Amino acid sequence: MSRKFDAKDLIIASHNEGKVREFRDLFAGLPFRVRSAAELGLREPDETGDTFRANAELKALAAAKAANEVALADDSGLCVEALNGQPGIYSARWAGPKKDFDFAMEKVRLGLVEEGTLNTRAYFIAGLALAWPDGHVEYFEGRIDGDLVWPPRGLKGFGYDPMFVPDGHDMTFGEMEPAKKHAMSHRAKAFSQLINACFRG
Repeated sequence: MSRKFDAKDLIIASHNEGKVREFRDLFAGLPFRVRSAAELGLREPDETGDTFRANAELKALAAAKAANEVALADDSGLCVEALNGQPGIYSARWAGPKKDFDFAMEKVRLGLVEEGTLNTRAYFIAGLALAWPDGHVEYFEGRIDGDLVWPPRGLKGFGYDPMFVPDGHDMTFGEMEPAKKHAMSHRAKAFSQLINACFRG
């Protein structure tokens, strides 16, 4: 049985404004206040894990203990089949210290060119960890598959969204209205599991 969330505040353990904005949208209408680690001046821990789960849990636990509040962390990334799953857990790091995702997307493109492949299959993974100050953690994971396109298209998403077309669609995540993306994304799938397990019933 999953532990239920019953607090008045939820900390989003992220300094990524795009990600925090997406979570605010997802939690809209629920009876608690959503605050970010950046708002509270919490330090970003080093992501030393070797899986999405490990990194999500360490970020959530660090924020929960620092703020003495329940904290939610996401570790997500783009996994490219022809690049052996890269950038994967290093997706943000491929963008460099300036978080330049135009640079990161070009790095993906060049990697595919170097491989000499026509395989554009890729998938996004989102791991969500909900942590309490006492160290308890609940974890959920979502995945969405699709293809990469070049050049990137759209300004509505963030990260690698402009180069990813989910299966069954012809628009990139960067071109989609946020509500449409939220309804199907890897983060939405993990979020649905989280809501059903920890926020309902």
